[in-house]
Amino acid sequence: MMSDFSPHRARKRFGQNFLVDQNIINGIIDAIDPIAGQHIVEIGPGQAALTRKLIHAVGSIDAIEIDRDLVARLTHEFPVEKLRVHQADAMEFDFSTLPSPLRVVGNLPYNISTPILFRLCEYEDRISDMTFMLQKEVVERMAAAAGDDARGRLSVMLQYRFKVEKRFDVPPTAFKPVPAVDSSIVRLTPLGSARLRPKDEILFARIVNEAFSQRRKMLRKSLAKWVTADGWKTIGVAPTARAEELTCEAFVAISDWAGVHRNAL
Repeated sequence: MMSDFSPHRARKRFGQNFLVDQNIINGIIDAIDPIAGQHIVEIGPGQAALTRKLIHAVGSIDAIEIDRDLVARLTHEFPVEKLRVHQADAMEFDFSTLPSPLRVVGNLPYNISTPILFRLCEYEDRISDMTFMLQKEVVERMAAAAGDDARGRLSVMLQYRFKVEKRFDVPPTAFKPVPAVDSSIVRLTPLGSARLRPKDEILFARIVNEAFSQRRKMLRKSLAKWVTADGWKTIGVAPTARAEELTCEAFVAISDWAGVHRNAL
C-alpha cells in the first residue's frame, strides 16, 4: 500500500532518524513486552517500524506524529480501528484524553527529549510505564545514582517519580540516516504511592535546579539562601557535599526543611 508514496526524506527540524535494523526493532518490542488489551500510545511512529509489531501484539494503538507527510502514510497503511493517529506535537498533546492506564513508547526526537520527559511527568498517575529510545548520554544521566558524575537535575526529577532502568544500547548503524550519537533503550515505571512526596513540589524543583546550576559548589554555598548551618545538622546532610552526591530522599528533606523555615531566613 505504501507504494503510492515516494520515499520519505528525514527532516532535521523534527529530529528524524528512522529505525531500520530488524534485530534492534525486535529487541525493543521484547523490552516493551506488549500484551493484547493494553492501551499503548507511540510518540513519533515515523515509518512504522515499531508500530506494525505493536499493532500485531495488542490489536490497536494510538500514535502521535507531528509530520503531516508521515501522518498521511500511516493513515493510508492502517485502518483507524488499528491505528488512531493524532497529528500533533507531543509537547502540546493532552495525554489525559487517552484511556488509562497508558503505556507510552517511542523513539523520541533527541533535540527535545528532555522537555518531553518533563511534560510526561505531568501525567504520571495515568501511566503504567514508558519505554523510550534516547541518546545514550541522556539515558545515563537519567539513571545516574547518587555520587555518579553523570547525575544531574534530570536524574533527580525523574527518579523521585519513576524507577529508571537502562535496558540496552543501540548503535548508530541501526538508523537511517545514521545519527552522530549512540542510543539506548530506557524503561520508566511510576513509583505510585511508594514515591517520595515533597510537601511543596514547586519548591523541591526549584531547590534541585539551583543545586545543580552551581554543581561545582558545596551545598552550603549553592543553597545558602535556603538552609542555615543549624539546618544542615537537622536535615542530616553534609553542607560540604555537592549536588551530585545527594539522593532523592536528601533533596526532599532539604526542600521540606526549607519550606518550614524559609520565612525565618
